[in-house]
Amino acid sequence: MNVSADALLLSAAAAALTGVLGAVIVLALARVRIALAAVAAPLVVVLSVGVGVLVGAASMLLTPADMTGLLLVLLASVPAALAAGVVIAARIQSAARTAERAAAAAETERRVEGQRRDLVAWISHDLRTPLAGIQATAEGIRDGVLTDTGTAATAIQRNALRMSDMVDDLLTLSRLQAPSVALERTEIDIGDLVSDTVATLRPLAAAGGVELAGGAQTGVRARVAARELRRAVANLVSNGIRHSPAGSTVRTTVELRDHTVVVAVADACGGIAPPDLPHVFETGWRGTTARQPDAGAGLGLAIVRSVADAHRGTATVRNAGGGCVFELSLPVAPPRQTPAAVEV
Repeated sequence: MNVSADALLLSAAAAALTGVLGAVIVLALARVRIALAAVAAPLVVVLSVGVGVLVGAASMLLTPADMTGLLLVLLASVPAALAAGVVIAARIQSAARTAERAAAAAETERRVEGQRRDLVAWISHDLRTPLAGIQATAEGIRDGVLTDTGTAATAIQRNALRMSDMVDDLLTLSRLQAPSVALERTEIDIGDLVSDTVATLRPLAAAGGVELAGGAQTGVRARVAARELRRAVANLVSNGIRHSPAGSTVRTTVELRDHTVVVAVADACGGIAPPDLPHVFETGWRGTTARQPDAGAGLGLAIVRSVADAHRGTATVRNAGGGCVFELSLPVAPPRQTPAAVEV
């Protein structure tokens, strides 16, 4: 009776000590990787029980055959414990990934909601400026202060166009970001589209004393949403014109890189602060002291990124020389013929 009691106490002590050491190991593994800890935990339980049983059996002076039988039974339980640990680890990893996705989605929703509020505030403020100009001009005509109706009409028209551009940008961005809207796509020559778009902006460049230059590859055809792509290219080029000083050059190029057509616009804006580069294409981004915004609503570059996303492409920006290089990259099928360079 005393031998049996001593054996039980020794067995319990051995099991407890093994369990404590195993718990320390599991905690250490948890700091490194929770999945490893989940796999190790069932093994620690089996090991502590096994050590306790073996120590107690040895104290009871069992025969070698009996000890061998106990050992085989304990070893047989190891695969089950390991399988249980793997299942637990998989569940923990799945739950962690779900939590990370939920947290990321919540953060994205908060960021988008913040941008939406800022956008509404910015557009409300920006629309007041041309509205105030129209109202002041109309009051001047009514009160007889403005007698030159031609100048007054020009001022009203200019402010009305600014408002129209803001509203048009907002509607375009909303349409591009709507998941249920399917864009109308046609197969076109990307080089020709870019060349035609740049040509329409030459009067704007001339008014600002900016030269437009560059080259485009023809023969690179792709099925794209032509209207939206033309709008994105126009936004990039006009953005470069507005932010480049008189006497500088805005260069637009189109080239094929490994089945990806890249429209690049290099300006002379003076560069963007590195911390701001990741935010350039965000809705309503206004720039820094290195790149002063105009009276727009800050939607032009957001439209560029939305067009890129709609075509499963990318929109990037980097500082280069005395300005920035914006690149709109779209995947295309291999060209049917060797592209030829043409002036834009």
